[in-house]
Amino acid sequence: MQTNNPTLLSTAFKKERISLVAEMSIIGVVNKALFLLMLITVSACWTWYQFYTTDNPQIIVYYLLIGAIVGLIIGIITVFSPQWAFLLAPIYALLEGLVIGGVSTIFEAAFPGIVIQAVALTFGTLFSLLFFYKIGLIKVTRTFMIIVIAATGAIALIYLIDIGLMFFGIRLPYIHESGIVGIAFSLVVVIVAALNLVLDFEFIKKAAEAGAPKYMEWYSAFALIVTLVWLYLEMLQLLAKIRNN
Repeated sequence: MQTNNPTLLSTAFKKERISLVAEMSIIGVVNKALFLLMLITVSACWTWYQFYTTDNPQIIVYYLLIGAIVGLIIGIITVFSPQWAFLLAPIYALLEGLVIGGVSTIFEAAFPGIVIQAVALTFGTLFSLLFFYKIGLIKVTRTFMIIVIAATGAIALIYLIDIGLMFFGIRLPYIHESGIVGIAFSLVVVIVAALNLVLDFEFIKKAAEAGAPKYMEWYSAFALIVTLVWLYLEMLQLLAKIRNN
C-alpha cells in the first residue's frame, strides 16, 4: 500500500513481528492524534493571545518563522527517525501551533471570522471523509492513489517553483489572486489535501493490520497532523480569496 504523504513512507513501517514488542492499534493512533491536536491548539492560542495583548505584528511574524523553520527540521528528523516520534511529534505539534496561531491572526485581522470558518470546514472535512471511508463509500483503489499522488506532486512542484521565483522578486501569476483562477486553484489544492487524508487512513489501517511496532502510533498521529495542518492552511487561503473577491 502506497501513500502520497511523505511522512508515511512504507519503509518506515517494519514488516517483521517481534513477540515481545506491542503492536500499534487504530485507537492508539486516534488518542495520540488528539493529544497532538491539543498541543497545537494550546500553542496557537498562546500565539493568538500574544498578538492581542502586545498589538505588535512583528512578534507574531517572529513566532511564525521560528515555528515554520524549526518545525520543518523536526518534521524531517521524525520522518527518518520514526522510533523517536514519541518525543519529536509533540515538539513538532507545539511548533506548528506557532505557525497556525501566527497565520490565523494575520488572516483574522484581514477577514474577521475567517478562522472559525476554516476550523469548522477542516474538521468537518476530516470527519466526513472518515465516515465515508469507514462505511466503504470511499475505496482506496490503485487508480485513486495514482490520481491523488500525481496531483499532490504537481501542487508541490508549483509551490517549489513559486518559492524559487520569490528570491528573484517574482510570483507565479493568478494562483495567489482572488480571481476565478486563484479561487479554482485553491479549491483544487483543498480537495487534494483532503484526499490525502483518505490515503493516510488506508495506510494506517494496513499498518495496524500488519502489526507495525507500537511506536508507530506516534508516527502515524504525527503524519495525520501534517496533512491536517496543510488542509487547514489551504482552507484559510481559499476562504480569504473568496471573501476578497
